[in-house]
Amino acid sequence: MNEDNDSHCRNPLPLSVKPSAIFRLVLFGAVVAVVSISSPVRAQQNGAPVVVQPGAPSKPSKTLPRDTQATLPPRSKADVEFMQGMIMHHAQAVEMTALIASHTENKDLRALGARISSSQSSEIKFMKRWLATRGEPTSMEMAGMPGMSASGGAMGMMPGMLSAQQMEALRNAKGAEFDRLFLTGMIQHHDGALTMVKDLFDTAGAGQDAEIFNFATDADNTQRAEIKIMQSMLEKKTSEENR
Repeated sequence: MNEDNDSHCRNPLPLSVKPSAIFRLVLFGAVVAVVSISSPVRAQQNGAPVVVQPGAPSKPSKTLPRDTQATLPPRSKADVEFMQGMIMHHAQAVEMTALIASHTENKDLRALGARISSSQSSEIKFMKRWLATRGEPTSMEMAGMPGMSASGGAMGMMPGMLSAQQMEALRNAKGAEFDRLFLTGMIQHHDGALTMVKDLFDTAGAGQDAEIFNFATDADNTQRAEIKIMQSMLEKKTSEENR
């Protein structure tokens, strides 16, 4: 009797471990199933790899053809021209802000210029990357044909860009005169960017790409806010000069 009791303690009955073991197996299987459903996976079907697209909540997953590949969203000609034109537009704004350090001691203008330069330089990199990814040139000028657009016509400046005479006047100005020319010129410049965004969204089929939509919307909001800041700075400066 004692031997039986000792044997029982040393070797528990299989039934005493099966429930917990089964529970662990079921739990593991459930976790695997949830992970498989929540993210795209390549499964094996009859020995061949397949692509599984998770379904929407409460909807079944769908098996896609084996040759399925990710593709970029469609773009319109207006999308490409908007990005190319905005690169040139932004480049002039960066050129304008580069003059601030040597032309004025106005701390508020220096801070504003640094913000404009930083944001627009970053946006230029984004736009060039967007175009390059889609195999599009980053400039509206054709190689070896300065002053010509990709369509072969004369390339005019983008809306709001300063003329050569305005840029020359800005380079020759100093102090308060530079501040005034910079603020009026950058307000004009930003207004032009707003026109470009409006033209993009007014063009049928354009601005549907998520990256372009988000970029154009952010640019519109940012430049509207900066226009208000510059108008306030200009009004303050005019008031001080008239005292």
